[in-house]
Amino acid sequence: MKFKRLAAVTAALGVVVAGGFVAGSANAEVVSNSYVLVGSDTLQDAANALANGTSVTGSTVRVKTTGGDTIGSFDAFPSTGAGSQIQTKSGGPYFQRPSGSGNGVTALRASITGTAYNGKIITGQVDIARSSSGPGTNQNADGKLAYVPFGRDAVSYIYKGGTAAWANLTAAQLKQIYEGTLTSIDGVAVNPRLPQNGSGTRSFFLGAIGNPSLKAGIDSNNTTPENDATVLAAGEIIPFSVASWTAQVTGAAGVNTVAASTGVSLGSAVSGTAAVTGSGASTVPNAAYYANTTFGRDTYLVVERARITPGDAKYDASLAALVDPSRTTSLTNFTGGLAGTPRRVKEKFGFLAPSQTAPLFAFVTL
Repeated sequence: MKFKRLAAVTAALGVVVAGGFVAGSANAEVVSNSYVLVGSDTLQDAANALANGTSVTGSTVRVKTTGGDTIGSFDAFPSTGAGSQIQTKSGGPYFQRPSGSGNGVTALRASITGTAYNGKIITGQVDIARSSSGPGTNQNADGKLAYVPFGRDAVSYIYKGGTAAWANLTAAQLKQIYEGTLTSIDGVAVNPRLPQNGSGTRSFFLGAIGNPSLKAGIDSNNTTPENDATVLAAGEIIPFSVASWTAQVTGAAGVNTVAASTGVSLGSAVSGTAAVTGSGASTVPNAAYYANTTFGRDTYLVVERARITPGDAKYDASLAALVDPSRTTSLTNFTGGLAGTPRRVKEKFGFLAPSQTAPLFAFVTL
């Protein structure tokens, strides 16, 4: 399972500066003394690195609040069993780890409204939801949540075994595979897999291939983690974030499920356009694939709109600064060019600049 905890980085270690010691891809989960991020596995590794501190660019980078407080970013998995319960703030309740974009946004809404999240009241325990998908049909100019662009990703699929023909499947072929009408490719049986419900990568991929009527039995236990190559057996395929693939194979993520699963390859769902270029530590996203309007996607940090709106009674200047794309030291900025900036960290984790910086609003009713 794609779940990792490295040694904690103490609160005394730097802000967004160059110099000093910080672990290369610090993913330790510590109770936050300010703001908390939960949700998408796709954004998890980059957000963890920015929150806990990283030297992946060659310079120390750590995002803190304007007052110097540290922030906490919590992994998406495990969603069941040992480690599935988290405490995000001092004195707060333990509650089920939000696994995926949809669950992260649901937890944020519960944190705002005081309604129960999986049976627990978590008021004030979540400030930011990581989301690898946009608001979809919930988008509304009067929405109470703001989806602030974090970076550009793309979705493709990975497969284990197969033949050369498996490396470039069309959206139409993928739809047939997931509907069960295409059962073999180049004479080799193919079995489709899907991440858990609540995964932004799952919902985005299914939309991109035409919203298939899923054949019965695809991961019916609904616990399969996203972006984890070790879940595949021979002859299987599953959607996968290209940013996550890049971060894993280059070593930025600190875990490589691809290497742990022999014979797994990244395919391309855009004819004639590879999802990445290079290999191993030299792997980089292919900008042409990311630019594709079907399989490229912006990813987001989701916050309560009122808290980032000057003049609102709930306005929180420190939280607003954390997600302000115009600030070179914020989580969402993508303009700073130096090695010691969040932009360069996110690039190491496979993200490119988002298609826009303006937030999207969603959920008229929370």
